[in-house]
Amino acid sequence: MTKKILIALSSHDDLAGVRSTGYYLPEAAHPWKVFTDAGYTVDLVSVAGGEPPVDGADLDDPVQRAFLDLPALKDTPRFADVDQSAYDAVLFAGGHGAMFDFPADTDLAALTRDLYERGGVVAAVCHGPAALVGVTLSDGSPLVAGKRVAGFTNTEESAVGLTEVVPFLLQSRLEELGARHSGAADWQSHVVTDGRLVTGQNPASSTAVAEAVLKVLKS
Repeated sequence: MTKKILIALSSHDDLAGVRSTGYYLPEAAHPWKVFTDAGYTVDLVSVAGGEPPVDGADLDDPVQRAFLDLPALKDTPRFADVDQSAYDAVLFAGGHGAMFDFPADTDLAALTRDLYERGGVVAAVCHGPAALVGVTLSDGSPLVAGKRVAGFTNTEESAVGLTEVVPFLLQSRLEELGARHSGAADWQSHVVTDGRLVTGQNPASSTAVAEAVLKVLKS
């Protein structure tokens, strides 16, 4: 059987008029490298399809350059056009764009629910857990309810000066949904695995999140 992982990207490019945004490139590129090095086929998906807007690019990083050169990045499918049953896991990359378009995408929520309920791994890093805010399981409960999670913390959002700009504080919203959020010091790598849910706090957690996904897949 082909080993396949889906990396999900935001299509939102406007940070409430403050500046441009999108998906945060290292949070997609470094997991992509980890997964492909482990022998997985990696596909991409985005909220609006097409070529998603990018943020946080460091072109001195060869991994990020290689990711930007992927032909698939130029024409990603939408969530409605993806068959979740083909994938072992989905990873939601962060970037502030995710705070705006991930939570309300019903096709994203359906794909995530179905993949998780059939035994797949759901992962997210930094602002990527915003995708989980809109995911309800078949029993009506939020996917994150009672789960241990990590995500961009309230103190990190304050440190970048965007507390009043983002539509909600990710840590607070996850906690409101019943998640048990844990955070490390600002900008330190921190990954939490709770069964088949893997989440990371910030960009520094990107590689470790991907490594944790592989560990769960092998278990």
